[in-house]
Formats: sequence, structure tokens, C-alpha cells
Amino acid sequence: MAAPAVSPPQMLSSHVAMATAAPAAVSWEEVVEFTKAAAENGLEAVDWGSRLSTILLGAGESLPSPGLAKALVSYVCWSGYNVPASWKYIEWALDFGLVPPALVIAHFSVRVLPYRRSRPAGYALYMEILKRHILKFAPKENRIFWKRILLCVDDLLHLSETFGISSSEPGIIVVEFFFYILWQLVDAALDDEGLLERTPEKKSYWLQMPQDMEIDGEDALEGRRADFSEKLRRTNTIRSIELVGMLLEQKLITRLLSLARQNMPSHWRIFTNRLQLFATSSMALRNASVSPDVFLNFTLRIQGEFHGAAKRSQFEELQAFTSLGGLSHGASHSSLWMPLDIYLEDSLDFSVASTNAIEIISGLVKTLRAINRTTWHEAFLGLWVAALRLVQRDRDPIEGPVPHLDSRFCMLLSVATLSIADIIREEELNGAENRFKDTASGERRKALMSSIRAVGEYDFLLSPPQSFVSEANQAAAKAMLFISEFNVSRGHIENISSKEKTFDCVGNMRHLIVEACIARNLLDTSVYFWPGYVTGRISPQPHAMPSQPGWSALMKGVPLSSSMINALMNTPASSLGELEKIFQIASNGSDDDRISATTILCGASLIRGWNFQEYTVRFIVRLLSPPVPHDYLGSDSHLISHAPVMYIILAAISTVDCVQIFSFHGLVPELAGALMAICEVFGSCVPTISWSLPTGEEVNTHAVFSNAFILLLRLWKFNHPPLEYCIMGDGAPVGSQLTPEYLLLLRNSYVLASSKEKSRGRALLPSATDTSPIFLDSFPKLKTWYMQHQACLASTLSGLVPGTPVHHNVDSLLSMMFRKLGRGKSVASVPSGSVSMSNSSAPVSEDYASLRPKLDAWDIMEAVPFVVDAALTACSHSHLSPRELATGLKDLADYLPASIATIVSYFSAEVTRGVWEPAFMNGTDWPSPAAKLSTVEDHIKKIVATTGVDVPSLVTAGSSKARLPLPLAAFVSLTITYKLDSASVRFLYLAGPAMENLASSCPWPSMPIVAALWTQKVKRWTDFLTFSASRTIFHNNHDAVAQLLRSCFHAALGLHTGPAPAGVGSLLGHGFGSHFCGGLSPVAPGILYLRVYRCIKDILRLAQQILSVMIDSIELVAAQPGLPAAVARTQTAASVAAAFAWLAGGPRVVQSLFQEMLPSWFLVARDSRGGATTAVLVGHGLAHFVALCGMLAWGGPGGPPSKAVRKRRARVIHAHLEFMANAMDGNVSLGCGWPTWQAYVAGFLGLVVECAPTWIADVEPRLLCRLCSALQHRNEPDLALALLFHGGVPAMGAAAEHLCALYP
Repeated sequence: MAAPAVSPPQMLSSHVAMATAAPAAVSWEEVVEFTKAAAENGLEAVDWGSRLSTILLGAGESLPSPGLAKALVSYVCWSGYNVPASWKYIEWALDFGLVPPALVIAHFSVRVLPYRRSRPAGYALYMEILKRHILKFAPKENRIFWKRILLCVDDLLHLSETFGISSSEPGIIVVEFFFYILWQLVDAALDDEGLLERTPEKKSYWLQMPQDMEIDGEDALEGRRADFSEKLRRTNTIRSIELVGMLLEQKLITRLLSLARQNMPSHWRIFTNRLQLFATSSMALRNASVSPDVFLNFTLRIQGEFHGAAKRSQFEELQAFTSLGGLSHGASHSSLWMPLDIYLEDSLDFSVASTNAIEIISGLVKTLRAINRTTWHEAFLGLWVAALRLVQRDRDPIEGPVPHLDSRFCMLLSVATLSIADIIREEELNGAENRFKDTASGERRKALMSSIRAVGEYDFLLSPPQSFVSEANQAAAKAMLFISEFNVSRGHIENISSKEKTFDCVGNMRHLIVEACIARNLLDTSVYFWPGYVTGRISPQPHAMPSQPGWSALMKGVPLSSSMINALMNTPASSLGELEKIFQIASNGSDDDRISATTILCGASLIRGWNFQEYTVRFIVRLLSPPVPHDYLGSDSHLISHAPVMYIILAAISTVDCVQIFSFHGLVPELAGALMAICEVFGSCVPTISWSLPTGEEVNTHAVFSNAFILLLRLWKFNHPPLEYCIMGDGAPVGSQLTPEYLLLLRNSYVLASSKEKSRGRALLPSATDTSPIFLDSFPKLKTWYMQHQACLASTLSGLVPGTPVHHNVDSLLSMMFRKLGRGKSVASVPSGSVSMSNSSAPVSEDYASLRPKLDAWDIMEAVPFVVDAALTACSHSHLSPRELATGLKDLADYLPASIATIVSYFSAEVTRGVWEPAFMNGTDWPSPAAKLSTVEDHIKKIVATTGVDVPSLVTAGSSKARLPLPLAAFVSLTITYKLDSASVRFLYLAGPAMENLASSCPWPSMPIVAALWTQKVKRWTDFLTFSASRTIFHNNHDAVAQLLRSCFHAALGLHTGPAPAGVGSLLGHGFGSHFCGGLSPVAPGILYLRVYRCIKDILRLAQQILSVMIDSIELVAAQPGLPAAVARTQTAASVAAAFAWLAGGPRVVQSLFQEMLPSWFLVARDSRGGATTAVLVGHGLAHFVALCGMLAWGGPGGPPSKAVRKRRARVIHAHLEFMANAMDGNVSLGCGWPTWQAYVAGFLGLVVECAPTWIADVEPRLLCRLCSALQHRNEPDLALALLFHGGVPAMGAAAEHLCALYP
């Protein structure tokens, strides 16, 4: 008797009810026999299914049944293969839920695909089942059962083993399953056409014959092959192609494959290579209904699946904010790149950075390109324009110890060019794989060429300063000579005398940019033929080249002569070969040739050899750290024999511009390591030997030590008191806490990285000669001085014991310093530690040279603090006049110029202690500033005029009341005794910033008084000194800083009342100085801020002010008509704020912003100063500001530079996202308006997804799922999925499950 029929609805409801029941033993052989009998008797599929479901349910089998899937597929593929009803039974079982579709497809894939040639009909039916059921899954209401089914699929297909992801998460198995099915179809189509042999692997893992199934072998089917025509096999190939094309168009499959691409890169690369081979070589594809473009464009199309989610947020009315569309509504192109302008200008401050400007700029360009959603063409153009503006801003520089045009041209022609070269090299090393718009190989190189073409349209920026016109004209003339087929091999362009340059050829700075790019193989000489690149006429080729020797003569082996040395020193090397030639002479030549070659290398090739400057600076560092000769047997250090060469280098590179050049190229740590070794060796030598230079100058060990030591100290802020670090804490500006230990750690890290690059064959630049790590303990005498220096800063001077060598050295130095005090003059004994001034005088007639003690430099440096303390104490008790004190200190500095460093250290410490009586600058005892004080005040008022800050009066109470703390007065008196000659000015480069730091630590108006005193001595430094004085207004005045910040934002956004338009020009201005408009001009607020913020002690408070002023500015912008313009200005405000905050405190301030400032701002209740639009703009502005701050501090598209940075970033981002999730879940009560919060969440997460997806990979999947759930409830499904997509393998399963829920 037949079993009663069960309707499909009843069956399905029963399946769900029994899904978790423990399965009873079912005889699958009996099931197969029942199915076989039903097929032979012609039983309808509905009757077969109804009876079978009753049998299974009665036996306690859960439906859909994995066991039934295996039994039916086994029967259909073999004994029931030629029974038409068997395939209908499979279809009915799939349609009505008796078997899980995924498991059925998996079984078929391993049984049908390997035998598709012998059984083409089965392959055809399999593809039909695949087409109809691939997107159907078992009910997901019962997650445990769904997981069980997918685990069966994994076990059958060995997915986890093959893809290398050991996980039992259902979502991960779903991704692997779809990837497997598509890959198998593609391999089958390639194999059918014989294309599989053209793959590197030569075979397919997915088409192997099954070895563990109890089935008839393929040989048993040989007799049936004649039943299947070749036409059906060809048709199957075409159908499989069409099926793959159809599946690749499915949104769910595309997004699941995006997860595979993200998390299985090696497998994905093989798969896409096969797709490309298939699309370009398949003959069957020509007969298919699917276009080859479906396969060719699939890789490109899939890359953008989860990008741009922020643009699809519910705030569609603000799309202009997150796209370049906002530019058409009032935002200038330059506003997008304002952080570049700010960083470039900030790098020209007097401070020295230990970081590599090339790496920072390349990272900044990539970050701004990502967050602004621009092309590489626009990004490169933004950098070129910003660098050109940097040069134009100082085309008429003020005089003073500050970086000038040489540093700015280095930034334009060397650093900017190398930054772009790094970006292009990154693409060429990694292929076309990146997450953003460009995917074609060579896209960045093409963008460089187009950007340089576009630079030609900026005529107002291309005119070179007067002192660089010759270089620009030579660059243009080189192009003209090339075009005219001039035989360059017969002579160098610098050898053509001015009389022979009769051609009319005027160059500009674009010609210099092009030459810098050609020298680095970024462009070729085809650019010379651009329309309008060069214009003019050239005279006929001269019959004879000039006889003056130059670089060409050097390359021919002509010996160095005085005229040749002079020519080479004033002309940069025109090729890397010339530079290497002169370096080899400086390293291995005779003593005289080494000195000459070193002089040449440190000449124009260093300062203006922009095309190869990265090599020049490294060659110089190598000359400062020569290797020990293999046959060296001397007891002294081998460095002693290099003294003349080292002195020439140290004297040459001590200029402000040279130090900046080394800093830009990231060589400060390596330079510091070389200088420490020089100081250790030469500081231990008594100056009994000397060397004569070709100039006639005598050089001894003290001179070499002093130059090296002063230069070393300029590389770190040695004179800043510990109090500054206590106040600043973790918020100290980047570089402010540099110490010798830190510089050595950086040096060791860089050397190790360079060594690894060299071993991989990827090193492009010369590496250090000594690759072994060095530490401060390697330099015991330097370490002793450093510990004494730290003790001097931390506490009052003590520890001098009478009768010790140090005490004897102190007395000897005091006798030398105050030798002119007659014995008849009463000098009482004044306690100063343990030093007495009573015996520190000598007869006036005694020979001065005989009074100079024969001590090594380290012994002198150890005694100097006690000497200065004794002298200052004597002066405070009127036993020494101020003039005698200054003269004595100057004698000490003349004896050992390096002693100025310890004098600075002592005075810096004493000023902060406030124990000294002030010195009245009355013109009698101490010099008077009265003559210039009122002028300084007027100039300060002009400088800060644009900020609205009040300048306290300097002369109201009378200039006779001007006073300074005694240590500062003594130091100023010492510095004004120096002559501004080449020998003294390099020591003033250390003393000048120290003096300003000292004055800024003292009450107002100490620095204006110092400026007035110095202005009387050096009039040409008036503008520089007055500007330095104006900065001290802001050092301890928080209200003035806030007003300065407001001025900056108003200038950048066009909210000011001045005539200048909004943007970079208004923010940073066009230079300053008394040569403008017949007098000192107001300084742009941005310039003033960039020269002030490093001296602000409380950096965290400064960051809070930046945040507050930014929000106030956005609210002002929102109040003005025109939403699109307001959106663009909001982005500008956020970019400026991010640049200011990042520069002020680096990663530490950004960390505080994420963890403290921003959560506090959201939690504190505040009054809304506008409507809903204002609230939304504030939210988006905060999102842009915070995201950009994070990318600047930790890396955006390119990822973090180190594991330590990544670890710190992960911790901060996780904490911020957890705060965000708690607020979205209602666990945190927000004080801000809901529109602001919602705009912030959508904006910030959208920017992170699109611009910094590497951040998300370090976040726990649990937290990502919380955010995803909250976003889905707020109608942001794409953004939610994008978060999970970038969560890496741990979040891949959750992402796949969310996708399956979205596309059921």
C-alpha cells in the first residue's frame, strides 16, 4: 500500500521542526534501491519525494539530509546515469528541501567534472543544477544545522586545507565554496581547449579524479562514449563559459569573491591569471553569448565593491563633501593640498628633524590623494605647486641664521622629486595591485608626465629667484642643444663660456624640475620636444670648446689643479659617474687630492647638485666615518689621519642650509653616529699636533672636535630643561625629545634596513660603511659629558672636590680667562661650589699662550660648568664687571669653541631656577637696548597686525628699567662679542636658538630686549631678530595662541576682512621683511603659527584649542549662504586643523585626540549654534579631521611604517571604535546633537573604509560585528559590510553571513 502523500508546505515545516533532532540510523542502500525501483517503474517525482520524505522523517532523519544528498548523487552519477527520472528526482529533492543544495553541488562537482568528456550529458545537467540552485542555501534560522551542512561541504572538498584557512565558521566556508565552484568551471573550460598547459602550474587541483569513491572507473564507460557526440562536448564548453559569465554578474557572488580576493591573495592571483588567459585565448568564448569584457574587467570591477561606502550614506545632500564635486562650488584646487603647503613650510623652520622628509612627503601625498579622492595627476600637481610656492615665498629672503633658498630648492628639486620616485617605484615593485582608482601598470609614471605638463600653466610660480636664473637658463639650454642635435659628448654645457652662449634661451623652474626627473629616470628626453618647452635661437656650434678644465677633464683623468678645483667647486656634477669619481679621489687619493676632492664634493655639488643630491649627502657621511684599513696597526684611532678632510667637511656642512639638506634626506641619525665617533676620538687628544690646509689655516684636534661637537648638538635639543618635558609629557612636539640614545637607535634601525635592502638587491643608494649597531656606551667620554649635562639641567652644580684634577683644571681655566685682572685689584673669595675666584688672576704681562692649559677637550668640557658658575657668582657679587665676565667667557670660547655648548647648558639651567638677581641694562654696567627698543616694538606690532593680538608696551616705564636675568644678560653679552665671520657664525648657529630659548623662558619683554641689543650690532639681522621677538608673545599666553589660531582659520577659509583671497596665499603669505612695501610687512598668520608652536609648552592644550577653533570656524561657515561652498570650506578647515595638530604633537597628540579629547567633546552637553545643517557639517568636519589626523600619524593607504606603530594604532583605534559602538548601542549618553553624531559616525567610518582600510584589520571581529549591526539598524548596510570586508580573515565569516542575509 502506497504511503500517503505529504504536501511540500507540510514537509518544509516538518524539516524546520526536526532540524536539530538526533538522526537515527538510515539504510542509504535501501533508499537507493527505493529510488532505483521508483525510476524504473516511472513513478512521478512528486510521489517519489513524498514517500521518501515520509520514510526519512519516520526514521528521525533531519531534513535537508546530508546523507540523502550523498546517496542520491552517487546513484544518479553512476547506476542511474541513463535513467531520465533520476535527474528529475534530484531536482525535486532540491526544490522541496530534502537535500542541501550546497552539498549536492559539492558532490556533483567531484563526480561530474573529472568525467565531463566521457559523460557530457551529466556535465550539462550539472551546470543546469548549478545555474538554478547555486544561490540557494539551507534555512539559516537554524544556524547549528547550517554550520553542519557547510562542514560537510568542507570535508568533502577539502576547502580549508586547500585555501590554508583553518576555520569552522560557516561564512568562511561559503566564500571558499563559491571560489572553488567558479575556479573549477574556469579550469574545466581551459582544460577543454588545451589552455591549461599554458598556466605556470600546468594542471588543475579541482579536476583530479576521485580516489576514494566506490564507483565504476572511467574504463567501464568506454563502450558508452559513442552515445555522446563531440557536438555536446563543445556545447558544454560554451555553456560553462556562459555560466561563469552569468555567475560573475551576480552581486552576491561578486561580493563573496571580493572577500576571497582580500583574504586569499595568492590563490586569487592564480585565479585571475587564468581568467585573463581564458578571456584572451579561448576560441569557444568567441561563440558564447558572453562578452570577453566580462572576464577582462572583472578584476577591475571587483576592486571597488566595498570602497566608497561613505558616499552612499544617508546624508546624500552632502556628497560634495566627500567627493571632488565640491570643487565646483567655490573650493580652490589648492585648498585640497593645503596640508602639503603647511608641512613644507614647517620643515623650513630652524629645527632639525630626525625623520626622512622624502618618506613623510610621499606618505602625505598618498594620504591626501586618498582622502580627497583625486587622481595621481592631481596629487603630483598638488605637490609641484606646493613646492613651487615654497620657493616663491622666500625669493627675497631676510638675512639671519635661518634656512634660505638653497633649502627650498632642495625641497623642490630633490626631496619632492624623490618622493614621487618612491611612489612610482612602489607601483612598479608591487605591480598594479592597489585599492584605489588606478590599476593599470605605469599609471603613476604617466601621471607624473601629465602633471609636469600642467605645471607649465602656472607661469606666476615658475620665475626663478635672481640667484638661480643661471641654473634655470642652463637647464633650458640643455634641452635646446639636444633638440638642435648638439653633440654633447664633445663638451659640457658648463664649459661653454658666456661669449659662446649667444642663443636666446630663457629657462624657468619647470626646466629644473624636468632635469631632476630625467636624472632619476622618471622622464626621458622626449619631454624636450613638448610644444613650447623651449623657445629661442642657438648660435652655430663652436669650432673649438673652451680650454677651461671641468668635469669632462676630470673624467678623462686630468690631474686636479687650482683652476680645475675652483671650477668643479662652483659647478655641480652633471652625472652620477662624475660624483662617484670625485668621491673615490676623496676616499683613496693622495693627501692633497683628498683635501681638494672633499672641497669639491662639499661645494656646488652638495648645495645645488639637486639631481644627485641624495648620493652627495651619503658620500659625505661615508667620508666622516671611514673604515679601518685592513693593514692598520697604529695605537691611535685611524680617524686621526683623516683630520684635514673631516675639518673641511665639518666646516662646510655646518651652515643652516646644509644641515637642513641632511635632515631632509633623513641622514641626521647616521650623521650623528659619525660625529659621536669623531668627538670621542678628537676630544681625547691634547692639541699638540696640527695640520695645514691649502688655504693656510692651521687645524688642531680642538678645532676638529669643536666643529663636530657643535654640529652634533645642533641635531638634538640639548639645552631644553627637564621642566619642559614634564609640562609637555607625551604631547611634546615631534623631535623635541630627541636624545643621543634615540638618534643612535634610529641610526641602527636605518643601517639594518639598508643592509637588508642591499642583500635583496633593492638598494638604490650608497649604504653606511659600518653596519654594526652602536650605542652611547661605545663613546664613554661623550657619555660622561652627557650625564654631567643632564645633572646640570636637573639640579644645582655640585661635586667639585678641591685637590682633584678637575679642580686644578678649573683654576687653570679661570687664570687664563681673567689674566688681565691686575694683582692689585681686590677680588674677594666668593664661594661657588668649591671654586674661589681669589687666586684666578695672573700678571697682565704674563704670556697668554703659556696660560692656556694643555688639556684634551673632554677635560676642558668637564671643568667648564664650574668655571662659568664661579665667574657668574663673582659678577653677581661685583667682583667681576659685566665686561670682564663677557671677555673672560669669550676667551674660554676662543680657546675651545665647543665650550659654548656647556656655557649654554649651564645658563639654560640657571635661568629656569630663578635664583639670580636681574641685571639692569642701563648702558653703564650692561649694554642698553634703549636705542632700538621702540623700533623693535613698532616692528613687532606690524608683524602680528593680522592676528589682532595686543603687544604689551616695551618702553612705557622707561627704557632704563629694561632688565634681564643675570645668566641671560651674561649670555647675550657673550654672543654680541662674536664677529659674524665664517669661523664664528657656525657656533652662533648653536648659540642663537639657545639664546632665544633662554629669553622665551624669561618674563616679557626679555626677548625684545635681546633683539634690541643684537640689532645694534648686526643691522642686517633686524627683521630676523624682531620676528624672533614677536614669537615670544605667544609662548605663555593661551589667549594670544587662540587668537592666532582663529586668524589662521579665518585666513584659510576667507572669513577674514583683508583683501587677500581665502586659501594658501592668505594663510602662509608671500614672505616678509623690510624690503616689502618700504617697510616691515605683517606676517601671514600661518607662518607665525608654524614658527611659534614648537615653543608652546602645553601641547595638549594647544590641540584642544585647535579642535575648538576648527568647530567654531565650521559653524561660521555654515551660517553663510550656499551649502556646497560651506561643505568645501568645512573640508578645508578640517585639513588645516589636522595638519596643525599632527605637526604640533605627532602620534601622541593624535592618540590623545582619539582617546580623550574627542570622546569628551561628544559627551559634554553643549548649546547648538545653528540648525540641522550646521550640526551635520560639524559632524562631517570632525570625521574628516580625526581620520586625517590618524592617517598622518599612523599611515593611511600605505600602512604603518613599523610593527610598533601598528600595535599602538590598533590599541587606539579599537578604543575609539568601542566608544562609538557603546554610543550607538545606547550604553553611553551623548551630549552633542544626534545629527552631529550620526554624521560623524558615517563620515569617519566611511573615510576609514575608503582611505585607511588597514586600520580595520587590527580590530576584533566582535567589535566589528557590533558596529555592523548598529549601522544596519541605521540604514547603512553597505558601510557595515565594508567594515567587515576589511576586517581580514577573522571577520571574513561574519562578512559572508551578512552578505547571505542581504541577498537571500
